[in-house]
Amino acid sequence: MGFWDLVVIAVSLSMDAFAVSICKGLSVRRVTLKHALTCGVWFGAGQALFPLAGYFLGSRFGQLMSTIGPWVAFVLLAIIGGNMVRESFGEEEELDDDFSVKAMLPLTVADSIDAFAAGVGFAAVNVNIVPAVSLIGIITCVLSAAGVKVGALFGSKYRAPAERAGGVVLVLMGLKTLLSGLGIL
Repeated sequence: MGFWDLVVIAVSLSMDAFAVSICKGLSVRRVTLKHALTCGVWFGAGQALFPLAGYFLGSRFGQLMSTIGPWVAFVLLAIIGGNMVRESFGEEEELDDDFSVKAMLPLTVADSIDAFAAGVGFAAVNVNIVPAVSLIGIITCVLSAAGVKVGALFGSKYRAPAERAGGVVLVLMGLKTLLSGLGIL
C-alpha cells in the first residue's frame, strides 16, 4: 500500500470524526481555538491508537493473514465504508456543547471502532504501521479541528455528504487492495 493510498484511507476514516466535529461546532455559540484543538486532539489520538491496536491483534495471526490478507482487508474496508454510507442517510446526531473528558472519551471510542478494523486490515496486507497511524492521526486531527469551525459556519449541511464520500472511498480502497492482492492490478 503506497503513501497516497494511506492518505486516501486516512481522509476517509477521518470523515466520521469530521462529521462529529461539525456537530460539536454547531453546539457552541462562539467557537474558540480551544474547542477546535480539543476535538482535533481527541479524535486524532483515537484514530491513531485504534488502528495500532487492530494492527497488533491482526499481526498475531500472521501466517493466516498473509494467505487471506487481501480478502480480510477488502471485507473490513467494505463493511466500514458501507456502514458509513448507510449512517449518512440516518438521523442527525444530537450533541451538546460539552468538551470535557467525560463527553469526548465516549465520542472518540465510538468514532474510532472502524479505525480498529482498518488496523486489522493493515496487518493483513503488511502495512508499515507507524507512518500509517501517524498519518491517520494527523489528518484526523486537522480535519476534526477544521470541522468544529465548519460546523459553526455552515451547519450540518455537509455532514452527510462528507460521511458518504468517505464510505465510498473506503469501499473502493478495499476493492483495490483485493485486486492488488490477487495480482489483477
